[in-house]
Amino acid sequence: MTDSPDASSLVSASSQLNLMEVDAIDDKEFDIPQVDTPPTLESILNELEDEEEPFVLEDTCVLNTDNMDAHSYDTSSLASSDSGDPAHLKRHRRTVDLNPTVHGSVLRHSLLKGISAQIVSAADKVDAGLPTAITMSGVIAVGTSHGLALVFDTNQALRLCLGTKATGAEFGAVSALSINHDCSRLLCGFAKGQITMWDLANGKLLRTINDAHPPGTAILHVKFTDDPTLAVCNDSGGSVFELAFRRVMGMRSCDSRCLFSGSKGEVCSVEPLLAPPDFRDHPITHYSLLAMASLTKILVIGLKPSLKVWMTFPYPKSDPSSVPQMAWQFVPVQKTVNPILAFCKGDTVHFLLVKKEESGTIHVIKQRQLHLSCDIISLCWINSRTLVLVDSHEKLQVLDRPSQAVLETLDLEQVQLVYNSRHFKSLATGGNVSQALALVGEKACYQSVSSYAGQIVYLGTKSAHIMALRNWRERIDCLLKQEHFVEALALAWSFHEGTAKAVLGLFGDPSKRKRVVADKMLEIIFQFAEFALKKCPEQGKIQVMEQHFHDLVPFMVDYCLLLQRTDLLFTQLYTRLLENTVAKGVFLESLESYIVADRLGHLTTPIMKDLLAHYHGNGMMDSLERCIVHLDVTSLDIQQVVQVCWENRLYDAMIYVFNSGMNDYITPMEKLFAVIGPPLREGRSLTDEEVVMGNKLLVYISCCLAGRAYPLGDIPEDLVVQVKNQVFEFLIRLHSADSSEEEEVFPFIRTLLHFDTREFLNVLAMTFEDFKNDKQALEYQQRIVDILLQVMVDNPDFTPSQVGGLFTFLARQLAKPDNTLFVNRKLFDQVLEFLCCPDDDSRHTERQQVLLELLQVGGVVQFNEGRLLALAEKAKFYQICEFLYEKKHLYDKIIDCYLRDPLRKGEIFSYIHNLLSMPGYTPEEKRAVQAKALQHMQELVTLSPPRSAELVVFHFEGDVRSIISEFQDDQLLFRFLRCLLEPREGQHSDAVWPLEPDLHELQLDLLSRFAPQELLDFLQASQHYRLEEAIQITQKYHHNKATAYLLEKKGDVQGAFAVLLATLKENLVLLTAESDGGETGGGAGRDEEEETEGGSTLTAVKESLDDIIALCHQSSQNLYQQQREVLWFPLLETMMDAQRQVKGGHAKHTFEVLKELTMKVLNSMSSFIPLPAIIQRILQDPVYGKGKLAEIQSLILGMLDTFNYEQTLLETTTSLLNHDLHWSLAHLRAAVTRGLHPRHDFCNICLQQYKRRQDAPEEIIVFSCGHLYHFQCLQQKESGRSLTSEPQQRLSCYKCSSSKGGRSGVSAEPGRGRSASLAQTRVTSVGVEADGKKVFVEATLDPQQEQSWDQLRSLYRGPSRLSILSELSHGHRNERTGLLITSQSGAENSQLKLSPPPLLEE
Repeated sequence: MTDSPDASSLVSASSQLNLMEVDAIDDKEFDIPQVDTPPTLESILNELEDEEEPFVLEDTCVLNTDNMDAHSYDTSSLASSDSGDPAHLKRHRRTVDLNPTVHGSVLRHSLLKGISAQIVSAADKVDAGLPTAITMSGVIAVGTSHGLALVFDTNQALRLCLGTKATGAEFGAVSALSINHDCSRLLCGFAKGQITMWDLANGKLLRTINDAHPPGTAILHVKFTDDPTLAVCNDSGGSVFELAFRRVMGMRSCDSRCLFSGSKGEVCSVEPLLAPPDFRDHPITHYSLLAMASLTKILVIGLKPSLKVWMTFPYPKSDPSSVPQMAWQFVPVQKTVNPILAFCKGDTVHFLLVKKEESGTIHVIKQRQLHLSCDIISLCWINSRTLVLVDSHEKLQVLDRPSQAVLETLDLEQVQLVYNSRHFKSLATGGNVSQALALVGEKACYQSVSSYAGQIVYLGTKSAHIMALRNWRERIDCLLKQEHFVEALALAWSFHEGTAKAVLGLFGDPSKRKRVVADKMLEIIFQFAEFALKKCPEQGKIQVMEQHFHDLVPFMVDYCLLLQRTDLLFTQLYTRLLENTVAKGVFLESLESYIVADRLGHLTTPIMKDLLAHYHGNGMMDSLERCIVHLDVTSLDIQQVVQVCWENRLYDAMIYVFNSGMNDYITPMEKLFAVIGPPLREGRSLTDEEVVMGNKLLVYISCCLAGRAYPLGDIPEDLVVQVKNQVFEFLIRLHSADSSEEEEVFPFIRTLLHFDTREFLNVLAMTFEDFKNDKQALEYQQRIVDILLQVMVDNPDFTPSQVGGLFTFLARQLAKPDNTLFVNRKLFDQVLEFLCCPDDDSRHTERQQVLLELLQVGGVVQFNEGRLLALAEKAKFYQICEFLYEKKHLYDKIIDCYLRDPLRKGEIFSYIHNLLSMPGYTPEEKRAVQAKALQHMQELVTLSPPRSAELVVFHFEGDVRSIISEFQDDQLLFRFLRCLLEPREGQHSDAVWPLEPDLHELQLDLLSRFAPQELLDFLQASQHYRLEEAIQITQKYHHNKATAYLLEKKGDVQGAFAVLLATLKENLVLLTAESDGGETGGGAGRDEEEETEGGSTLTAVKESLDDIIALCHQSSQNLYQQQREVLWFPLLETMMDAQRQVKGGHAKHTFEVLKELTMKVLNSMSSFIPLPAIIQRILQDPVYGKGKLAEIQSLILGMLDTFNYEQTLLETTTSLLNHDLHWSLAHLRAAVTRGLHPRHDFCNICLQQYKRRQDAPEEIIVFSCGHLYHFQCLQQKESGRSLTSEPQQRLSCYKCSSSKGGRSGVSAEPGRGRSASLAQTRVTSVGVEADGKKVFVEATLDPQQEQSWDQLRSLYRGPSRLSILSELSHGHRNERTGLLITSQSGAENSQLKLSPPPLLEE
């Protein structure tokens, strides 16, 4: 076989790719991981793509780089899929960040116009048919539906037309194509199963293969391997065959071998590992690896030296219609290059690294997978780190594998991809394929996509399209043509920094690359400047022009600084922007952020001059100050800057210029003192600006004394000591330079003390920390302390807080172990007298706090403690007293301090509790505190009864009686006892003194006096009082309800009833008296008052009646009939008597109310007293007995309604019970008699046919789950699992019970599992006749009835109606729940809401 000229050009062009890639890898530079985790290959693979000069199939008049985009615009069939389309690039316009992620247009999408035109022409003129398959190598071959193969060269010229329409009619459409690695042979697979081989050099047919695979199946794939004599094919039956080509004595033959049978799982895609020219000697190639994708898994097999399966990998769960995809690629990892198989089915791409071990085995390592949100129908590598995917919506996505970033998305809808569905369904041979393969074929487009040497070709119904990566310049130029300069700069910067993805065309080492990209970026920046000036709106508001330049100019400045080209920034770029005054102003303002961030430290003199003028002219003084303090002072005109700063009060900038420019640290202080000194001397309050100046002065002094520069940085080391001494000399000056006669001595220290004493002393304290062995500094320290004492002591201008702050500062300094200061001790005594002056009530809290701070830093050793204590008590400084008592361990006296201090009274409880609870105190100290607390207990209770009670519970449990005996105020005692006796949670929950009932009885007495409404609740909650004493107390205060409760609790029901009945009678007398008074009063003005009184009396009657009815209800449960009548009939007679009292034409309302209440009593009685007895008692009453029938009509009707209600309830209940019983039995019978359908005709234990012997009878058992067993087999298994005396009654399905994890014994809940059958049926086979077999069925129903009832109950979502009605009947037997009610209410309440029974599905 001879190489074609195109093949040789192909090899020469593409052979540069991989060897140079491997040489450029640097582990240290790119930090490649060592293990099976996915390697980070970005930088390495940049190197690979930089070196890559792939073979490009391009028509020079159409596809060259210069006019690529212009021609893409003219191609209407591409529309949104065109990478150069303006609509496509608009999505980058929104990027305004200085560090965006911009990828630009990564793919060049071009229409192969020559090939597309000739495909259409061949279909129209010679009836070649529609395109069906495409493949690309050194040439492009396109198969058609009429069996032709069109071969095009690199210039898109038609070189060969292989086949004829006659062979097309015989073989069907071309369904698969493959070109070998040297571009000398073409294999064509056909829809009817034939395969042909052609010589691409002369177009000669070399072989026609008819018997390589089973007839009647279409060829889905046919592919050459690296061995030119070996190919593989895959048919629509799902089988894979190896084709070995032979030529013996001039005769060509083909041997076929089945590699994978479709009966084991249909394969729908095959992908042999093809090594690029540079890796033909790679050790992995000796195995001739082949990847196969079935509907359920991926297999990698080796064809050489012998057939072997190296790996299988099942898919995760996915859509059955998803198309399996595979693609091989050699990828460099850690200085070695190994193949990676990318495969997917659905939305997840998996990567498998395949490498040869030293032992000769193939090792497969799973890499990090890639998750997408689409169904992938095509998967190709375009280089060793970039994949191109197409989803089921024909959206193309370019992905960077290491970062898993989507670089670009294109729409291929206009391409009109060709799908291979007809071949997957094998329509040309009758469609004899499985449904699963046909379903996958709906989205199969394997033969429409072909990749080679960094390019991918897509076949449409009328066109062919090619995709290739753009080089880095082209990607930038695409953005520039759209005038997207910001995105172009961001993309170029990512090339410069090595963070860009899918980079093509950058060569050499990193420094060389950066230089090339930097030159391109500068070119873009100058184009950007011209564009900004050109596009500036000439008319309109000035704000519009400013916004225009604000959106553009900062990007130019930023990238010039990133490239470290300030020379171009301040010369060429600034010169161009000077043409527009607005652009100039925006440029100068944009410098601020870079100066403040210290990215720009030096400005040229013209720029600095313009900056000062612009900021000053626009009033941007704060911005100017921020810039000056960050700039190199050598670039400043010091005189001009100082003048501007002083005129505009830019003190930070002024300090910076004096310090850095002239090494003058004193003049700025003089100027700042000149600002804040006069108002402080005059006693005026400072303005906000003057306060800011004073704070600046303090910070500046602190910085100078600490060796730091203001406002940032550090003072040069050789000047630190000198500056410190200069500042001290300045502060201790006796007078200022321009002093007047009225000026007081030490004006600077005096000014700072008046401004903020505490902060100035803090500055001195921080400074003194650094004075260790510096003799000069120690002298300054002593001098300043003397001046402070001279200025502040005995000076009425300073407040106690200021003076105390000074002595606190001094006490701290004196307390240091290495102290060298000397302070006269008498001064401390003067301060003590000053702070404890009892005649001065002003600033009491402040003076106490100052003295406390002074004591806490160690100054207490300098005072006479007795004298200090006397002064503190006289001045009412209770915190000072506490401090001193604590040092003396006089904790009991601290209680007096708390009680006398109005601000801290509430804290005394926590103090006492903590002291008595915590360790660290002696028993004597605790006893003293306890005695003091007991002494003041009444005061504590007055302060907080709950917290006092809590304290007693925890610490004074044995002193309760003595505490109570000392109480003088009963109201206070009541509040204390209520808190003390209430239930508690926790460890003291039982501390209610159950053995001391007199406490509870005392509380009961107090409750009766002060809170009678809580009396009943207390009696019910507490169990620790004596009943007789409690009854006496409640009777004493006439609390009848509580007395009745106690009597009932005692067991005296009659006594309780008598008490409540007396109360009811009293209320009824009041009610009848009020109704009579209402009849005789007659005054209209009294109506409202009487109505209010009558309402309260009526409420009292109702409450009394409710109480006595409740008592009768509770008691009647345990009484005989006569005893019940003794309770209920006096109550009924009382109510009737009340009616008799108001009987007449007057007081109708009262009469009706009493009648209604009487009906309520009757209703309640009816549950316990027979109705005849009630009627007899009513008729004996004079009110009804001597009257007419109309007067007792309502009572009779009420009883009839009750009877009707009870009769309806009984009938309905009986009907429901009968209906449910019938339904249950019908359901049970249907379940038991239902036929069983075995799943298999063999025993699930021995796996033999259910009829093992024809002559002997064989017993089998079939369960409702469908499993069938021989009775003997099941019996053996059951006997091994459990020992039961009734094996036939306890048999369960062995397979189901085993699968549920229970191999030990029968199922614990036979009614719950599927293995326990509804009808466990034994079938005895007697003999087999010609027309069938006889069976005898015997059913055992007892356990199944129980199971059926379980199923019946599970049909209900709530409690069963049977259980509800059982409860009803139970309640009816106990209480006779029929109610005597009026006819109107009875009509409403007697309606039963019944739901129909569930229907049995037949």
